[in-house]
Amino acid sequence: MPLPILALAIASFCIGTTEFVIMGLLPEVAADLGVSIPSAGLLVTGYALGVVFGAPVIAIATAHMPRKPVLVALASLFVVGNLFCAIAPNYWTLMAARVITAFGHGAFFGIGSVVAAGLVPRNKRASAIALMFAGLTLANILGVPGGTALGEAFGWRSTFLAVVLIGLLSVAAIAWLVPAGVAEPSGGGLSGELRVLGKLQVWLAMLVSALSSASLFAMFTYIKPYLTEVSGLSTSTVTWVLLLFGGGMTIGNIIGGRLADWKLMPTVIGTLLTLVLLFGCFIALGTIPLAAVAIVFLWGLLVFVIVPPLQMRVVETASEGPNLAATLNQGAFNAGNALGASVGGLALSWGLSYAQLPLVAAFITLLAVAVAVVSQALDRSTLVPHPAE
Repeated sequence: MPLPILALAIASFCIGTTEFVIMGLLPEVAADLGVSIPSAGLLVTGYALGVVFGAPVIAIATAHMPRKPVLVALASLFVVGNLFCAIAPNYWTLMAARVITAFGHGAFFGIGSVVAAGLVPRNKRASAIALMFAGLTLANILGVPGGTALGEAFGWRSTFLAVVLIGLLSVAAIAWLVPAGVAEPSGGGLSGELRVLGKLQVWLAMLVSALSSASLFAMFTYIKPYLTEVSGLSTSTVTWVLLLFGGGMTIGNIIGGRLADWKLMPTVIGTLLTLVLLFGCFIALGTIPLAAVAIVFLWGLLVFVIVPPLQMRVVETASEGPNLAATLNQGAFNAGNALGASVGGLALSWGLSYAQLPLVAAFITLLAVAVAVVSQALDRSTLVPHPAE
């Protein structure tokens, strides 16, 4: 891993831990701040909304600035935001700190992916993006369970203080290792960044990102009751299965980068179709405990095979001004998270069982396949010369 990308990966580990560790600390946070656990759960929603709405604001505000100082500032925002989370005296202060911290999330991954791609030869750009995102996947394996254990032992505030220390390391690493002048804004500045948003292919790529994320969260939001009620696993076993899911994500992330450098859109379409088959395996074999565990691992692998290619696709289609589009793509992923969780919840409220949720996820995945196929067809139409009339 090139050292500048390692610096970006450390920051993505910090960001991933910040985003997800709160889920394991909800009872402690709720008890300490005197709110219900569902109210504490809104801290997750608040963060996601901060990503969705903050991403374009930060990207537009920094469109004309050099990339390295922006990355240092965004990493610093996470340090300050987590410090305020650690010392928050009440629920609403904590909520505000979470939302403000989230403002830098989408912009960091968007701008960081453009910088990572600019640090390597063209035929290795997707792999470079995958290496940066490796910090995010490792956060689910190491940061979240480690942060949860730390919070349970020494109080939830200690977890956020630990993230502050990791964040300081990431700020120093970016300032020291990331070279200046990489992926600098185009001469068009903000107008150039906005102009690429008029390209249909950019929006199609972001739509695939949103739908793929929605298909994941339509079922993953309810994975614990699925595994306990349908697959018959114990609650304690589910914890280890989710760690296995995170391991699959880490492996899939690296595989996705390599495959995307080889064949980008075939990787996207092929992975989505494989996911449809995997959801069929959930229907057929989900009641068998050992089979369910194996399927969850493969699911984690496949859902992150697709992340580097989709981020690379947005960077490529918006090559004249990729920073804003790449940042908006992170908002698209988070919008898909919220959409998928809502669709899954609606399906359950309308009478579907947990065992039938894979059908919902498969349907959303097929929509993503359709959009990806249309996008690839448009690529081919621009390559075929039209005969003179």
